[in-house]
Amino acid sequence: MNVRVIIVLLLSLGNQLMAQHKPHPYLFYTPESIADVKKRLENDTLLNKAWVNMLQSANKALEGKKGNPEILTLAYCMTGEVKYAERAKELLFDWINKDKWDGLDDRTPRWNSGLGTARGCFQTAIIYDGIYNYLTKEERKKIVEAINKLGIEPALNDWMSTNKRIHSLNSMGHNWWSAVVFEAGIASLAIMTEDEQAKTRIEEIMQASREWFSFSGSILENKPSSFDSNGGFYESVNYANFGVSEYLMFRLAYTNALKPISMPYDNLLQKTVDWFIHTSYPNSKRLMSLNFGDSNDFSNGERVTKLMLALGLGKNYYQWYLNEIGLSEGREDLNINTPLGFLYHPKFEQIKASNPLPNAAMYKDMGWATFRDSWKKDATLLGVKSGYTWNHAHADAGSFVLYHKGQYLLIDGGDVSYGLPEYSSYFVRSEAHNVLLFNGTAQDPQDQYHAVKNPGSLHHLIDANNLKYVLADATGPTSRNFLRNYRNFLWLDKVILILDDVKTYETGKFDFLLHFQEKALKKGPDLEISNNDASILFRPLFPETLPLGYPHDFPEKMKLEERQGIKDRNAKVKIPYFALSPAEKSRQEKFLNAIILLDDSNKAVETFVGSSGANGTAARTNLPIIEKLSGENYIGVRIKQNGKITDVFLNLLADGRLMHRNSNIIINGWETDAYILSVTYPENTTMGSLENVNSFFVSNGSYLRKNEKVYFSSLSKVFMNVVFTNQAVEIEANGQPITNISMDINKKPTKLVINKSEKNINYKNNTLQFNLEN
Repeated sequence: MNVRVIIVLLLSLGNQLMAQHKPHPYLFYTPESIADVKKRLENDTLLNKAWVNMLQSANKALEGKKGNPEILTLAYCMTGEVKYAERAKELLFDWINKDKWDGLDDRTPRWNSGLGTARGCFQTAIIYDGIYNYLTKEERKKIVEAINKLGIEPALNDWMSTNKRIHSLNSMGHNWWSAVVFEAGIASLAIMTEDEQAKTRIEEIMQASREWFSFSGSILENKPSSFDSNGGFYESVNYANFGVSEYLMFRLAYTNALKPISMPYDNLLQKTVDWFIHTSYPNSKRLMSLNFGDSNDFSNGERVTKLMLALGLGKNYYQWYLNEIGLSEGREDLNINTPLGFLYHPKFEQIKASNPLPNAAMYKDMGWATFRDSWKKDATLLGVKSGYTWNHAHADAGSFVLYHKGQYLLIDGGDVSYGLPEYSSYFVRSEAHNVLLFNGTAQDPQDQYHAVKNPGSLHHLIDANNLKYVLADATGPTSRNFLRNYRNFLWLDKVILILDDVKTYETGKFDFLLHFQEKALKKGPDLEISNNDASILFRPLFPETLPLGYPHDFPEKMKLEERQGIKDRNAKVKIPYFALSPAEKSRQEKFLNAIILLDDSNKAVETFVGSSGANGTAARTNLPIIEKLSGENYIGVRIKQNGKITDVFLNLLADGRLMHRNSNIIINGWETDAYILSVTYPENTTMGSLENVNSFFVSNGSYLRKNEKVYFSSLSKVFMNVVFTNQAVEIEANGQPITNISMDINKKPTKLVINKSEKNINYKNNTLQFNLEN
């Protein structure tokens, strides 16, 4: 299709819009929305309170005090009293009498538009549309000319035009593009009754939105896809809420003014709300979210979620998410003290909202993962990031954070104002995150400005009952030093194991960084990290220390160093964090550290016994007993708690040291080639008997055998957890696209569940056979 045909089609669409447009106001403060909210005021006390507050604010603005033009315009639309329209008009003329709304003179070529332009477009569009009937014909003409000159034209010339554009989606196609272009779209909708060209612009902007949502990255600029295929937005929760909601505001105005539409990315938008939910941490106070990158503890997707509901694209469980936000400290009004929040406050049925999303999620394209033990308030949430670094995404490949019992315990470094030197010298760098350093560095500090060529990644998510697993690969971003930089997270009941497998080009010093929120005390072999009544124990296991319970803190083979970081959002305040380092330099190492989750039945106490105490462990209350295991070509741990034992082994032959040979090993009678093997069985039973094994997990393994029994076999290596319960078999697994698996089982299972889906049972000659559908 040539350019002339496209222009003709767009003009045709513009003519159709001319015939379809409604009387003003039609953007947001529509007669329908005003009538609806007036009816709801009869019974809704929260809406009444919000309206009273905003009307009081509008009345104060009449007294000459600085007023909110959106509230004044709403007051006029709600009451019809011209005094509000008159004051709103004064503020509107303040906008249109300016010489310019924005401009960056330090850029070549000069930027004639930015976020200030977006703000001007939105404010003037709201007022102009809302008080349109109060304005004279001459005033309308003057206002339209100014909106075009100061807002729409510089915005679209810089960001969309064919003959003057200076930006591309490759360079600035993130939240700024969304704000500037879509707010110019709202302004174009506002003036389309007076400006013929506006109608064509509107459709051009809507069509351009398809390119914005589908941007898949750039090799030469080292840019990733803006959106993960599962809905995540790599720039952070904070910027996702801003950038996506800017589009949705335009979409809502378009729908109100013209007609509802459907777009090919609508399903992606719904997945984005799911991503906001997965990154949230419900607690008894104020809802928190993962603060990876330039975000903050309390960012969320409230604005996006409400706009999706207003557009009819919402899901029932969005109520659960908004309830969690609304029950936060001092925020019971769900932000309805703003005009748009007031008019488009969601209508929920009087039912108890629930959340059907799974307890774990991975965003493979952007390298984020979340695990939680439940969606209840004050549960435990582990967040992992190993992805991209540029702009608002920090140099944090392989990092993790932990929330527990309502508190943020193991933290991301955070950020400060972009203009402060500490932002670049500390917050965006690897040192501000829970990563491994080699000779004091991990990622290049320039990555945030020039982008990382080889991003980190996450793989092989397993979310199975009491076991959760993900593999983080941080080798790419740290490859100037690291040949291998793999971090395994294995969550087993009350214990989270973090297993680092690292190798470098030369001998040097490794540092395991641990950033914490409030308080950390050394107790025997542990760090007890706490915030109010939430606590965990952090226990180093390998490189091997002296026996647990030894009277010295962090014995001679490991060194614990306290370092100084900077407090999130307060560059003037120094805070401590820890670096855990082997006493000797090396070029290849295995770190195995345990996080023990403490709760009311699983507490640490102050008194510790010496090395002569039982098992050399500190006196505890129902804590898991963790015993280190090691042998030829393996290290591991045995975890005992609540009548069951879990053995975890790391196969040292499976760390890439062998070429053209499989990593075959025998560990305590287990024959396997797995990288990690975990077996759970009841205490006081014969380990290894199939009847006594409750579950087993293999990471990158193709077989597991013992006593001539084949627990499983496949030609290619898989990541798989198998749970046996009352003759039912439940499997979580992933591997190659075609993977056939066989298992020796004495009796035919009554039920087979693979990756949360029940399957037909193929059982013959005491062998269960199935294939993975990846």
